[in-house]
Amino acid sequence: MQITHEQKEQGLFPLWRQAFRPFFLLGAVFSLVAMVLWGAVLTGHITLNPYHNVMFWHQHEMLFGFVVAIILGFLLTAVQNWTGLRATHGGSLIILIALWLSARMLMLFGAGLPAWLVVTVDLALLPTAAFLFGRLLVRAGQSRNLFFVPILLALALMNGATHAGVLYGRFDWIQYGTNSAVWLITLIMVIISGRVLPMFTANGTQTERVQPKAWIELGALCSVWLIVVLHVFALTGYIPDRAFAVLFAFAGLMTTIRLLRLRFWITLRTPLLWSLHLSVAFIPLALFLFAMRYAGIEMIGSVSHSTAVHTLTVGAMGVMIMAMMARVSLGHSGRPLRASPWMSVAFLLIIAAALVRIGANWGPIADMMTWYQWSATFWAVAFLIFILVYLPVFLSPRADGRPG
Repeated sequence: MQITHEQKEQGLFPLWRQAFRPFFLLGAVFSLVAMVLWGAVLTGHITLNPYHNVMFWHQHEMLFGFVVAIILGFLLTAVQNWTGLRATHGGSLIILIALWLSARMLMLFGAGLPAWLVVTVDLALLPTAAFLFGRLLVRAGQSRNLFFVPILLALALMNGATHAGVLYGRFDWIQYGTNSAVWLITLIMVIISGRVLPMFTANGTQTERVQPKAWIELGALCSVWLIVVLHVFALTGYIPDRAFAVLFAFAGLMTTIRLLRLRFWITLRTPLLWSLHLSVAFIPLALFLFAMRYAGIEMIGSVSHSTAVHTLTVGAMGVMIMAMMARVSLGHSGRPLRASPWMSVAFLLIIAAALVRIGANWGPIADMMTWYQWSATFWAVAFLIFILVYLPVFLSPRADGRPG
């Protein structure tokens, strides 16, 4: 299908031709800067005075700044493949990026500004992106992926809950918003990985594609959906801890079986694949840690909520974002799906960042801050490598001359 005019396309600076280009690039840069600043705060080298406080800034911005940028870059690019219609580009894309950048600046430097200004700008991005994404699906009559629209709007509501918590002095609202957002993003990861990982694995290893089994898919998706619903609708307080432990353990078991069927060991020669497999592996690991936490099971000490959450955020989200950006950026820029040797280093560093952050829970308390600093350092260097390797990809036209 002819989705753009070649002359008009060639007149666009490459950065504005597809959403993955600016969102992946700026998201990676922001992640690097935010983690360097956070590390400097932890070591006492600097003092930040962002909107509300530095803990809120770190918690909010890594989710609603960094992760949301990558989600939007992925969805607003993938929708073109799904519908055959030209996805967000040019002026519309510039407006989205301007909203995202403005919100990041206001969150970092907006301590003395009116709260309504910071909140309004920050909350504008997700509904606007959901509209641009959803209208293409409606025009194409493509209903299979419409569920992403309410998920994006739910993320916007969770973002609003965090801001309401700041305005009304309700720490529990902030935690509700961030925890629910973590689970909504986890749901996106479970859905997307279930769709693309079997295909990526088959294509990348030249082996037969593993076909999904209905009972495994149903068990994995329904259990994670239930966890999301319980958090989003604030029903967690009505569920006994033992019941929650069983639910998390079941979700962990089903997502583990789902992943193991794809035979990780056949991907070891392909960094773009083993990195994705390992990123998905952090999801059942986190689910099992939550199960242990609710069951009161100790493993050289109790499992903290922070450790289980960071298994999802630093582990699953951080590693999957790095792996997906590396692959999607090559595929959508018309380049061969071969990772630079430097990206193998980046993958190992981001995995190390996750493992060190998770392991900090079981190290000596006196050393915990050192573990955090090493985790932040590994993360920052990994994203620096990604930026340096992929900057030419984002700033140059597709290698095959096609639009996008």
